[in-house]
Amino acid sequence: MSQKVIHPMDKFQRQVHSLVKSNIIKPSDSLWKIALLYGDEWKFWKQELLEFGFSMQDPISELLAVEAWDEDEE
Repeated sequence: MSQKVIHPMDKFQRQVHSLVKSNIIKPSDSLWKIALLYGDEWKFWKQELLEFGFSMQDPISELLAVEAWDEDEE
């Protein structure tokens, strides 16, 4: 019986979705706007986003559209 581990990007995506629902940011805003909200943590999240092929000019809606954060760990 294996327990599914939640990917850190899953948690981040949920936090960003919550910010959108609260009208703090808009889905059409660029990803770099999240940096203003995450402060010191942003360096880590920016690196994660870049590793998944995002650019900081991509709209937040593209981050929210991701259905699974698989890293092919075989």
